Amino acid sequence: MLTKIIRKSTRKKRRQSSEPLCQNPSGNPTTLSKKLEDNRQAILNTFPKADDLVIREFTIGSEAPVQAFAVMIFGLFNEDSVNENLFKPLLSVHNNQLTGSTLEIIKESILSVSSVQEVQTLEDTVTGILSGDTVLFIDGADRALIASIRGFAARSVEEPSTESVIRGPREGFVESLGTNISLIRRKIKNPNLMVEKMTVGRQTKTSLAIVHIQGIANDEVVQEVKKRICRIETDSVLESGYIESFIEDAPYSLFPTVGNSEKPDIVSAKLLEGRVAILTDGTPLVLTVPYLFIEAFQNSEDYYSRPYLATFIRWLRWLAFFISTFVPALYVAITTYHQELLPTSLLISIASANEGSPFPTIVEALLMQIAYEILREAGLRLPKAVGQAVSIVGALVIGEAAVSAGLVGAPMVVVVALTGISSFVVPAFTDVTTIARFVLLILSSFSGLYGVMLGFAGFVIHQLSLRSFGVPYMSPLVPLNGSGLNDVIIRKPWWAMTSRPHSLSRNTTRQVDSLAPSPPENPGN
Repeated sequence: MLTKIIRKSTRKKRRQSSEPLCQNPSGNPTTLSKKLEDNRQAILNTFPKADDLVIREFTIGSEAPVQAFAVMIFGLFNEDSVNENLFKPLLSVHNNQLTGSTLEIIKESILSVSSVQEVQTLEDTVTGILSGDTVLFIDGADRALIASIRGFAARSVEEPSTESVIRGPREGFVESLGTNISLIRRKIKNPNLMVEKMTVGRQTKTSLAIVHIQGIANDEVVQEVKKRICRIETDSVLESGYIESFIEDAPYSLFPTVGNSEKPDIVSAKLLEGRVAILTDGTPLVLTVPYLFIEAFQNSEDYYSRPYLATFIRWLRWLAFFISTFVPALYVAITTYHQELLPTSLLISIASANEGSPFPTIVEALLMQIAYEILREAGLRLPKAVGQAVSIVGALVIGEAAVSAGLVGAPMVVVVALTGISSFVVPAFTDVTTIARFVLLILSSFSGLYGVMLGFAGFVIHQLSLRSFGVPYMSPLVPLNGSGLNDVIIRKPWWAMTSRPHSLSRNTTRQVDSLAPSPPENPGN
């Protein structure tokens, strides 16, 4: 008896927690009928031309049989599980078991399914059917049972190709929302890890989950995330990028204010710092907010390696970001307007290399940058084996041919190649550096270094004005926070990072002090 009460209470809580956080009702919901044939006809009218709709009619009991039917979509349910856990128990029922409400007896004592939900409207049943669940209708009951027995094809957990690491976990998110939530649960075994589900998209009915750690995440940020998602009213949400475009703070800015990752360890680490994760069904990319500028220069492998190498690599990322953004513009500005800044020998070498070129430096730079972007896009979109060959061979052939034909100088090819390689060091800002590079090139062609400095000042002022869910985008650099600098330019050892980012978390204490390791005071002989 106690087991049954606990089971019933657990199901009730689970049912309440799975309810959507926000709804956009359209008209009055259609309630189910007590007549089985009316419900069957309503289902057929809702799916008038659905050849993959499966309706299985059967009877429960033998002496006084009760008519029933189950509805499901072919390819979305697990056939073996449905037969074993739903049809087999129902077809083996004896009439002496059906004492009282048939629906309640079936729900509580017969079905061997972990999750069974009771619904009263046609809209809820249709949503369950389209989600891959099996919906059970029973004659004489104006309610239906939704049994979660999904079984559609899904990709297995594997290492994401976009975030490969040498040291660290190899697993990545997949397209299944339930699997992605379980990957985070494996990392954070804490009952305060909150998972709240909702549905967006009038046509697609896409499921998503808002995940945060209660007591660490800022409650105001969590409420703002829910508010922005509830505000979304669109026909379709096919990928997390749809959600990102609706909830970001500065939709016209070059700089992203919503982060994303395919790795559970990265998302878990951000949750432990006080951020909120948004998981969308059908995509392996998980959104995280708030997102700060410095996150683009942090990598999960930094925290698995010793701090010395991690700090050096982080400096290289800052240098690569500067090279990919400013070096082409600086080259054009100096060679066009400020030749006196170059040593004489270097200036003569550049002049001799560009002697046969018919185009001014800015035209060379724009042509080579456009050619590089075309090659990069072709390499990404073609099949993997062909794409690598096209991008590498194409760059070598075009660069060598352009120099041999005298169309561009060899120094420009070196600048473009160095810029292209550097742009891949900070992948989160690849789109930012690409557009900023062209903007700075055009400014440098008009006024040299003054144009470059004007563009740099404009970008800095713009970044200082940005916020991500109420958090300053340049935090902890501006406003300056001393403890937050432990993980910006350098990566301090774990025992020295005793607090979480103050701008993100309501509970800033990460660990106790005095955790620095030391040798034993009296070592053995």
